[in-house]
Amino acid sequence: MTSTSSTQAQTGSVKTATPAAEFSHRLAQVAETVETFLVERLGPEIGPGEIARPSRLMEAMRHAVLGGGKRLRPFLAIETARMLGGSEAAALAAGAGVELVHCYSLVHDDLPAMDNDDMRRGKPTVHKAYDEATAILVGDALQTLAFEIVADPTWQPDARIRADLVLGLARASGLGGMVGGQLLDLTAEGRFGAAAMDVDDTLRMQAMKTGAILAFSVEAGAIVGGADAEQRAALLRYGLALGQAFQIADDILDREASPEAMGKATGKDKDAGKATLVDRLGLDGARAECDRLVGVCEDAVAPWGEGARTLRDAARFTVARKT
Repeated sequence: MTSTSSTQAQTGSVKTATPAAEFSHRLAQVAETVETFLVERLGPEIGPGEIARPSRLMEAMRHAVLGGGKRLRPFLAIETARMLGGSEAAALAAGAGVELVHCYSLVHDDLPAMDNDDMRRGKPTVHKAYDEATAILVGDALQTLAFEIVADPTWQPDARIRADLVLGLARASGLGGMVGGQLLDLTAEGRFGAAAMDVDDTLRMQAMKTGAILAFSVEAGAIVGGADAEQRAALLRYGLALGQAFQIADDILDREASPEAMGKATGKDKDAGKATLVDRLGLDGARAECDRLVGVCEDAVAPWGEGARTLRDAARFTVARKT
């Protein structure tokens, strides 16, 4: 008769990781790769065409970018390209560019003239650690560095692909995307007079401020991976739904998570009197909408079958995360 301990030794010695654990491991792997890439780009060495790299500016840029963040945006670019058989090195560069744009937006959003936040990713915001003028210049420099990396033929020799990436990133991050969305966000706070925003207005603001860059992260992987028009349309549906789910999940966390867990102040939207979809739908309704959007994501990548497993897991992670 086999003992219980012997049976456990035979059957329990090999454990299959859960899908969530596998995804978290892969996300951490990619985050480490992205961090290494960004450390190299933010080093003191003077690059081609540069005259000098002011030490204070470089130090503040590293403060803004390194040692924090899930790196979800470059992860989406890399995993989408990998699913399509594209170059992971080219996707890494494109994703790093998106991440730098994201970081620049956080630096500027945290400024007193915007959201006036003191903490970001568990450490003082750039304008608190340095000063407002330095923070503005950090954002400016991160934005231009992002486009420099994306346009660099070292990572992507095909000029047409580079042009598509630059154009897509500019559109997602600019007037009709992230920057325009930030203006609508300030409008929702009543910065420019009374502003009544309905559900459609809120969805539009969130799609621009948060969703556009997340959706482009997926699109960047599709461009690098050589996706055709039908595939790009499907991946765009995925990215847009993912971006919307991400923002709703953020709004839920803003209500329920602690500042310590989030590494930043929480409850600021409510304090500012800004309506979110959580206000419109309630917490249960917001969670149900997140679940619906995850379903949209899963349907969009269904044609890739098991090859899209990581993207499906990314959608689930987006709404299940605790930070």
